[in-house]
Amino acid sequence: MFERSDVSAEAIPAEVLQSTQPVLMRGLVQHWPLVQAARRSDADFCNYLRGFGAETRLALWRGGPEIGGRFFYNDDFSGFNYHHAIGTFGALLDELLAGTHDALYLGSTEIDTAFPGLRQGNDLPLRVPNDPLVSLWLGNRTQVAPHFDLPDNIACVVAGRRRFTLFPPDQVANLYVGPLDLTPAGQPISLVDIAQPDLGRFPRYAQALESALVFELNPGDALFIPSQWWHGVQALDAVSALVNFWWRQSPAFMDTPLNTLMLALLSLRDLPAAQRDAWRALFDHYIFDADEQTAAHIPPAARGVLAPMNDNSARMLRGVLLNRLNR
Repeated sequence: MFERSDVSAEAIPAEVLQSTQPVLMRGLVQHWPLVQAARRSDADFCNYLRGFGAETRLALWRGGPEIGGRFFYNDDFSGFNYHHAIGTFGALLDELLAGTHDALYLGSTEIDTAFPGLRQGNDLPLRVPNDPLVSLWLGNRTQVAPHFDLPDNIACVVAGRRRFTLFPPDQVANLYVGPLDLTPAGQPISLVDIAQPDLGRFPRYAQALESALVFELNPGDALFIPSQWWHGVQALDAVSALVNFWWRQSPAFMDTPLNTLMLALLSLRDLPAAQRDAWRALFDHYIFDADEQTAAHIPPAARGVLAPMNDNSARMLRGVLLNRLNR
């Protein structure tokens, strides 16, 4: 199931879109004009993109040659080894074609907002619960540390080769995750360099590698990455780009569980062990093992937050929580 070459971009089957395992789809978007231009040359690819907003001003990451393309923390973890820069899209394309020695990374830029018209002819008609967020990622030979995303994801490589190293969610303890409150792009990242792992400093990473899946994608290939799978990405060529589609299986009113984790650090982690065990039992009962019997003994009209959540009840609960946190 990890690799398929029989999937049509016009009808990606439900067993792929709802899979709990990664799925590599060879040649899924090889017909896109973006991919066809990239296969001709880097110049044709950049000229094709230039037609969708060369003067558009965008924010990107820029690192010096000394970082070796690896966007990461600085030495004392007070910040990062790159800086944010703003320039025109056309200038970025020119610099990539000129073969700059800097590491350049335009990450997660929403196509419908920044590049009107680009999605026409370069799209996937996905049958998913919520409208996907479609983004362009563009740069040169760069490396992004393993991290997870809450949405499901289809990453479509459109220029250059990319290597994805994936780990299942249960490998978190072996990935040596960095700070939760200072992150490059909002998600916690692994501190291990996937290109040159230091097993002396990070010995448990060897166990993570036993569960790792490594895929190398060419232009036209696509990879389905399930929610919360850790993935590190290496762009292997001087001009490298992908288009990705993010969507959630859950309703839009649901908040990110990462907020729950941060609040649990505030309210649960440092309790005495017996109290943590008691709260673990409550979480198991009301959250992780919850089913239709959990609140069946309460009249439906009186179930409150134990009733099935909807947009209105989620809004009310969010208001209650905000009031409590602001006291």
